[in-house]
Amino acid sequence: MDPFEVLKYPAMTEKNVSMVEKENKIVFIVDRKYSKKQIKQAFEQMFNVKVDKVNTTITREGKKKAFIKLKPEYSASDIAIKLGMI
Repeated sequence: MDPFEVLKYPAMTEKNVSMVEKENKIVFIVDRKYSKKQIKQAFEQMFNVKVDKVNTTITREGKKKAFIKLKPEYSASDIAIKLGMI
């Protein structure tokens, strides 16, 4: 499984950026055919971190949005900086 196929791009809204700082979560738009477990594996493989939990939702536009919460020993801010979100 190619992580670049699963994780399309980070969702960069003001609310999502505040989640990075306050809740240690990062939000990605993902391919609809992949499960939470596959999203978790792809994110861990791509960024070399451990994921605590993944929640998903389908937007009105039909895109799948994944809320990825990292383990406390890892920082979502570091990943957001690498991606240019912050």
